[in-house]
Amino acid sequence: MNTAVVICPGRGTYNATELGYLGRNFPDPALLSRLDDMRREMGQEPLSELDGAARFSLSKHSRGDNASGLIYAATYGDFLSINRDEIEILAVTGNSMGWYSALACGGAASSENGFRVTNTMGTLMHEALIGGQLIYPWLDDDWIPRPDRRAALMALVARIDRKPDHALGLSIDLGGMLVLAGNEAGLRAFEDSADSLRERFPMRLANHAAFHTALQAPVAERGYERLPQDLFRQPALPLIDGRGAVWWPGASNLADLREYTLGTQVVEPYDFTRAITVAAREFAPDLFIVTGPGTTLGGAVAQSLILAGWKGMADKDAFKHLQKQQPLLVSMGLDEQRGLVT
Repeated sequence: MNTAVVICPGRGTYNATELGYLGRNFPDPALLSRLDDMRREMGQEPLSELDGAARFSLSKHSRGDNASGLIYAATYGDFLSINRDEIEILAVTGNSMGWYSALACGGAASSENGFRVTNTMGTLMHEALIGGQLIYPWLDDDWIPRPDRRAALMALVARIDRKPDHALGLSIDLGGMLVLAGNEAGLRAFEDSADSLRERFPMRLANHAAFHTALQAPVAERGYERLPQDLFRQPALPLIDGRGAVWWPGASNLADLREYTLGTQVVEPYDFTRAITVAAREFAPDLFIVTGPGTTLGGAVAQSLILAGWKGMADKDAFKHLQKQQPLLVSMGLDEQRGLVT
């Protein structure tokens, strides 16, 4: 039996190629029907209809009130599909919005309550739509760490943030990528100042707000008003949060868990790199399983493992060599890898 840490993806992972993901992969029709009913009660389009649309619409499917529910359902369905006779799950973590999914996968919320948290927070963020996000790499093309580049970028961010009417800060430490968030003036100043890389970066993220920054304080406040304490319970599996802290079964303070989920991680940076480092060093799994939807988080996981020095990896070639010998990273969004764990 292999051991595994499960990693739940965040926003930006349900795109055109993922359309129909629930129809293809969700293993529990009765549960999907209940989630659809919850959406109808909120006056929202059911997930099965969004997922079953004839074509993908960036303006519709990537909106916070729709994307969050779609990603949660895809993630939770994949978690249910993991073959527990062959894989022992040691812990669960997630990236950004994936923390809400991790709560349900790890048993700290029921499937319906996890959905309620995710859908409510996604809807609140869409309604407020405060600020935006962009991404920019600090590792080089071979995934070799460039701490000098990172330090220079963070110094630039700090200078911009000090300007009048500018807001900019670290949103997510995402392996070899910095996810930055701020207001329009702050984001534009970074785009004007940073070197253009690979004809892609800096890259704005469509329909994303300034997640994990103080700008989201109003959203955190509304979430705290709408999501009561009884939605949370003791986890069944260890949960690794966006600071690298572990919430242990039977030993978690549930008031603190609610405060972290609805407050702290909404308004403070999310350190996904640290979460993966802790997952590797604390639990030493055979596999890191990234649930769907999408496949984009795999690179950030691999880069985070390189930054942690996991199994002596120092660059992309070292990761590819290990991955070819015996897979240590499985992306369920890839059909050819999905079968390894389902």
